[in-house]
Amino acid sequence: MPVISVPYAFNEAELYVDLRSIFGHSLYLKCEGFNFAGSIKLKAATEMVETAERDGILTPKSILVESSSGNLGVALSMIAASKGYRFLCVTDARGNLSTRLMMEALGSQVHVIADQEANGGFLGARIEYIRALCASDDRYVWLSQYTNPSNWKAHYRTTAPEIARQFPRLDVLFVGAGTTGTLMGCARYFREWHRPVRIIAVDSVGSVSFGGSPGRRMIPGLGMSMRPPLLDESCVDEVIRVEEADTIRTCHRLARRGFLLGGSTGTVVSGATDWLARHDARELTAVAIGPDLGERYLDTIYHTNWLQDIYGEDVLNSQEIPAGSWADDAAPVTRWRRRLDLQTGDQHHQLQDRKT
Repeated sequence: MPVISVPYAFNEAELYVDLRSIFGHSLYLKCEGFNFAGSIKLKAATEMVETAERDGILTPKSILVESSSGNLGVALSMIAASKGYRFLCVTDARGNLSTRLMMEALGSQVHVIADQEANGGFLGARIEYIRALCASDDRYVWLSQYTNPSNWKAHYRTTAPEIARQFPRLDVLFVGAGTTGTLMGCARYFREWHRPVRIIAVDSVGSVSFGGSPGRRMIPGLGMSMRPPLLDESCVDEVIRVEEADTIRTCHRLARRGFLLGGSTGTVVSGATDWLARHDARELTAVAIGPDLGERYLDTIYHTNWLQDIYGEDVLNSQEIPAGSWADDAAPVTRWRRRLDLQTGDQHHQLQDRKT
């Protein structure tokens, strides 16, 4: 029985779901959402914070600041609350409402970037905001998940060895690509392993991480509007791009079998099952990394009105649409979200006003 005194001390490392009965292919899903931060981002957040503390960059008077579409922001909020740091998360309008509320419940401040860039992304604007903030006050410490080597080293030390222990005959590993921290940490580990493992990156259509044209992406988590600085494509054997509509269908298919999983997980599973269907995978041992759970997507991926507004009436067939569609509550929910959008835009000013 684990007994802990700090929330980041617990992380379930050995839970896998065999998806054969749902998708017809042998695929083991490593579920990384069972910790107090609710996602795989706890690993990178812990590694980056502890490294900054050891290096003397992060001190008791520091104010943590980071750009995040959601999951890393929650992980850093949890760690900051536990360690007594102040934390400002810079996010954008695509972020899930529940994620923002969770960060605020943990005592963090949230600043929402509302204006998209010419390529349809928000990342550049988020980063510029943080750079200006850090230039204005040296107490701000930006961990920079996009460039911080502790991001990938966390998975080199933990995620990859955990998989290797459970699957010594691993053949194929499917990893979602966001900052590419998980991807690079696992890829580098298995490049040094005792047998070859095929590393397949799963990206979202509209992301430019591996080249291609930018496009609309409404589901936070995977994908980037710029090339990830951590990415080394020589470590990746293949890239799969998944349409968001396929992510949604996969999430709902899993939910109909009792597994409520997040958008990043749905994207990875969709890409992995599509790859397995196109290859002779009967003798292969295949693992996919599922970064998150589904509770934070209840007002987006699992909200019928949101789905139909964004993707059209046909994004789900009648058997996949949940019985309760929230149709009667759509207007109050919309007003609530709009009010929160207005409120969170000024929260960084409140943080600066309370400087010590």
